[in-house]
Order: sequence, then C-alpha cells, then structure tokens
Amino acid sequence: MELDPNKLYFLPLGGSGEIGMNLNLYHTRGKWLMVDLGVTFDQTPGIEVLMPDTAFIEEHVQNLVGLVLTHAHEDHIGAIPHLWPRLKCPMFATPFTASLIRHKLKEAGLHAPLHEIPLSKGVDIGPFAVDFYGITHSIPEPNVLAIRTAAGTIVHTGDWKIDPDPLIGDPTDIAGLKKLGDEGVLALVCDSTNVFVPGRSGSEKPIRDNLIKLVSEFPGKRVLIACFASNVARVASCVEAAIANNRYVGLVGRSLHRVDEVARELNYFKGYPPFLSHHDAGFLERFETLLICTGSQGEQRAALLRIAKGEDKHISLERGDVVIFSSRQIPGNEKAIAALQNLLVRNGIQVITANESDIHVSGHPNRDELVEMYSWIRPKIVVPVHGEDHHILEQAKLASDHKVPFVITPHNGDLIELSPEGPQLIEEVPSGRLALDGRKLIPFRGEVMHERHRLMSTGHALVTLLLKKDGAFKYPPTVLLTGITAGEQLAILTAHCIAAIEEAFMALPIEDRKEDELVSEAARLATRRVLGAYYGKKTLTHVQVYRV
Repeated sequence: MELDPNKLYFLPLGGSGEIGMNLNLYHTRGKWLMVDLGVTFDQTPGIEVLMPDTAFIEEHVQNLVGLVLTHAHEDHIGAIPHLWPRLKCPMFATPFTASLIRHKLKEAGLHAPLHEIPLSKGVDIGPFAVDFYGITHSIPEPNVLAIRTAAGTIVHTGDWKIDPDPLIGDPTDIAGLKKLGDEGVLALVCDSTNVFVPGRSGSEKPIRDNLIKLVSEFPGKRVLIACFASNVARVASCVEAAIANNRYVGLVGRSLHRVDEVARELNYFKGYPPFLSHHDAGFLERFETLLICTGSQGEQRAALLRIAKGEDKHISLERGDVVIFSSRQIPGNEKAIAALQNLLVRNGIQVITANESDIHVSGHPNRDELVEMYSWIRPKIVVPVHGEDHHILEQAKLASDHKVPFVITPHNGDLIELSPEGPQLIEEVPSGRLALDGRKLIPFRGEVMHERHRLMSTGHALVTLLLKKDGAFKYPPTVLLTGITAGEQLAILTAHCIAAIEEAFMALPIEDRKEDELVSEAARLATRRVLGAYYGKKTLTHVQVYRV
C-alpha cells in the first residue's frame, strides 16, 4: 500500500462502531502515530478481555514513531501490556496516566520507553507535533490532543466533558481550545458516546453532596459504594461521604489500591489519612465503615461479586445492609450487572442505583457540549469515533446541522484521507479483535473461538474405535458425550450411539472397513444422526480410530 507522504490519513483499528477498545492511527511523511491502545470487556466464558488486532500496524511497525495516551481508562490503555511487545514503540502520557501504565508494565515484567509529558505541554514525535490540552472527564488528566502536521492539524478529543466545577484537576482549557480554532483545524476526531442525550452532562460537585446525604440515611448499617476505581473524583466523594458521617474508609479491590497509590503520589488525595484495607475493615463494627468497592459492572473477579456470593474472607453482608451503585452501565454489561443486583436483593440487601438517586454523572459530552466544542474548534471535518454505529451517525448529523463543512463516519479498518477539500475513504484494511484467553491472545473470530462456540451450543461427542488390522472390532466402540444430557438418559443415549455405530460399521463393504477415514466418517455420521434425532442439533463429533 503506497500512501502519499504529503497527505494526512486517519485509520481507526478499534473504537469506531463500538464503545471501548480504542486504537487510532495517523499517517503522514511515511510515518504512523498511534493514539490509545485499549480493551473492552466480554461475557464469553473463558475470555478475560478483547483488544484490537494490531496485525496491520505490525506490518508497518518500522514506521510507527510512537503511542500517545489520552488518559488512563482501560479502554484506552488496557491493551498495552499485551500488545506493546508486538509494537515496541515509545509511549507518551501525562503523569497520572504514565504512573498507571508503569504499574501495568511492572506487573507484566516489561521494560518500555515511557515518556512523561507535563500537563498542558507537548512533544515532537517524528513528523507529528503533539500538544496536550487539559479537559474534564471521569478520571484525572484527560487530554485533548492537537496533532500538528505539515498537511494540517487534527484535534483528537479522547474522552471528555465540560465540567464547570471539577473536584479533581483543573477546568477545561477553553482558552487554549479556542486558540486552536483560531489557528485553523483540519479535522476534529470526537467522542460520540452521549450524542443522543440532550443538554449537558453535569458536574461532579452535586454528586458528592448527594452521596453525603444518602449515606447519612443508613445509620447502624454497613454501606458499600461500588464505583469505577479510576474515577478519582468519585472515590474522593465517597471518602467525603464517609468523613461527614463519621465512618472510616475501607478500599475493597486491587485496582482501587493501585489508584489510591498513584493519586497520593500526585497529591490528588492530599489530606486524606490512609484508607483501611478490606482485611482491617472487617474487624470494625458495620456502622463504623464505608467500603468503596470495585465490581460495579458485575465482573466475575471483582470484589463486589465475591462479597455478594459470600466468598470474601473478611467482609460479609447481612440483611438490611446497603450497596450503592455510583456508576453507569457500560454497554454489554447489562446482564452481569442485573445478575449481581438481583443476587444482592435476594439476600435482603438494599440496592440503590442512579435510577433511584442522583449519584452518578457521565464523563462524556451531551449534545450541547458537542456543539460547544464545534464552536471552539471550528473544524473543516468532524470524524465521530468512540461510539456504536448509531452514535457515530447521529454525531455526523449533529455536526452537519451545525454547519461543519464535512463529516465522515468511520468503521474500524477504514483508511481515510483528510484534506481541506473533504475526507475520502481510500481503502479498507484488515481489522478485528483479539481475545485474551488465559495468558494467550487468539483471534476472536478465529477457529479456536468458533470451535468453542460450537461446543457451548451443541455439546461434544468423542467416539473411540479399537479395530483389528483385518477390519473387525477388537472391542465395542466407546462413546463419551459431554454437555448433551445427564443421568440415566445419558446412559441410554450412549447405548443408542454405540448400536448405530456398530450397524453403520457392519454396513460398510469389508474392504472399506480397513480404511480409517471411511470407518471414521461412518461412525461420525451415525453418532450425529442419533444425537440429532434426540435434540435437533448437529453435535460437534470427533472419532478416533486405532488398530491393533
């Protein structure tokens, strides 16, 4: 693939047509710059997380000059420990993000060039001059990137909102963003998550006040608040709710302790005494503590689900205790969250969510904030990303309605030329997903996952035939059925399969009985006929033939 070195190109490999798993590439002067490298979560049994397939950029890795991280959410940095070894490029991030990445690299046993960029500063990376502009989101130090090239300037928003009263960090650098607009911006690559929500996303400050009041309503009871560990401002609000109600603060969940360590390093938790581990919190009276927990999305390994199941060694819930979900549902997690909340309710736990109380505010821009960003940046092109197809199409319409000259709606793998005359789809490059399966990365749409889905939906039959060299049975066939039936019915069905295999074998000509492939196929078809008649599915069937 030959690209004009004097032109500017945009290529998403993750995060366009989906929420999460962000990976965006820019190309000019023969070099590529990557922005973000994240994961998304999946409910497929055995799969930890999904991440973008980097096969395309691996083919051009000698021209990859760097990876810039906009902020420290998992859907923007979570794939680094798994995919950086394939890329081996320098990384650039502001202090909070850099510190969390260092923790990830250390856990993975990796040593990588990670350059810490001071807030509101910039760096030259090959033909790209990248400046960081502070904005607000649900994590410290989110950044809008101004990516300057000889072919034009791109403003890449990352995740953002406009919080007029942020509790952690500085307000949005409105003056800087307006100055960018004055200088001239070729394209705005922009978060689409809340494009359907009217008005503004709101400030974190009222949420803190509401949590303080809500916790006061449950004297004498154990109170847990589930929230995203990375939302340092929300964690601080939970701490303030505990202090205001004379409770000690306990942290439950590994990621919370990691964020606490980083936040204290950078003075975001300045003035707070050390928090209790959940081991120590378990020794205090129920009414003396407020526990902040991970697991608001119903994750299998997270703290809250273990507590709800009664599997935690130190923390238990009793009838009348309270669990507050100060979070939103990430798309795709609805079933897991509902299962967790139903389990709590069945055990007599009072569950409070943002549907019943004003205890969560989004970190993404609503429609009025998007329009305000357009007015500051005044781009020639808007490229909606970070959203499913309907989000991206709606932001394209919103931008057009507000007089943005050009819009384009990308999908992962779309190589797009960005020029003052308008964007143009050049070609589609291979893209996809990788699944973390234990410690291995495998293609999510590959043969292994296809087989696994078949096993889940049809069960498995394993037939073993031990034959003499003259073609006769040495012993009767054995059949092992997995995931199909159980108990007495399993024995009956197994016997039917064996009888059908023996009948099919005897129907073969004598010479064919000496051919392993013919014998195997006859046994496979006979087994599938019996199982198909039993429950109407084409069971995954394997036949082993041995001769003695």
